[in-house]
This record gives sequence, C-alpha cells and structure tokens, in this order.
Amino acid sequence: MIPEKVLAILKANDLKFYEFPEGTTPTATTAAQMLKVKVGQIAKSILFTCKSGRAYLVVCPGDRKVSPSKLKIIAGEKPRLADGNLTLRVTGFSPGGVCPFGLSGVKIIVDQSLQQYDTVFPAAGTSGSAVETNFEELVRITGAEAADVSNPMSQS
Repeated sequence: MIPEKVLAILKANDLKFYEFPEGTTPTATTAAQMLKVKVGQIAKSILFTCKSGRAYLVVCPGDRKVSPSKLKIIAGEKPRLADGNLTLRVTGFSPGGVCPFGLSGVKIIVDQSLQQYDTVFPAAGTSGSAVETNFEELVRITGAEAADVSNPMSQS
C-alpha cells in the first residue's frame, strides 16, 4: 500500500499511480514488464552516502547505472552505495520501492538521460507501485538537480 505521505503528494500534483501486488516490481526490468514500457522509462531511485554524512538519491533510467565518478564531482567527495538498512533508515523506503517524493535531508539528483522519455515511472514507496510522470515534473516536484550522473550498463 502506498504510504499516506506519498499519496498526498501524488494527489496534490494530480499524478497517476499504479499499485501491483507487493514485491512484483522490485527491479527496473520487472517494473517495465508490469507497466508494458521500456526499461529505460523506469526511474530507479538509488541512495548514496558520503563520509561527511550527506546523502544523495539518484534517480536514473532503469537501463543505465549510476556513475560514482560523475556523482563524486557533484558531491565533492566519494559517494558509497547505501545498503538496504541504511536506505530504509534515510528514505523510509526499502530498495525496490524507494520513492523520490517527499524526502527530507537528502539531495535528489535526476539523471538528464531521463529527458529522452515522454513518460517515466518512479516507485511510489513500495516494491509494487509506480508513478506516471515526466522528467520536468519529477525534477520540479522533488526539488531535484538535473545532472549527468549515469552511464550505459555496458560502460564501467
């Protein structure tokens, strides 16, 4: 079930959302299959932390991977991928269902490559949910910075 805090934001912004059985959309590939869209349209949200304690949530296409070196330029220090427990503690969401809406204390970065899609689908707080939006709305509603922070899966 989508958390009330997230639901309030979705309704306030007139965003369409989808709910599936819990656990059916934990990866970009499974989410794309459920929604019948391209994997790149799935806006996966991945948490990184730095030694300074700063946290960064990167939202990028499901068919790309976050580039730690590109993120380091923005952060000014080396980012580390957060584990599941830290992700839950910082965002309130478990990996596979991390929602970029309504977060505090986390800098949100939306990868510019999401602009290539008319519609993108971030999770709505569960591993069985999705929100239908677009790049501009995603950046505006989350208060994110748009930046180039990903690489194709084939690049390291």
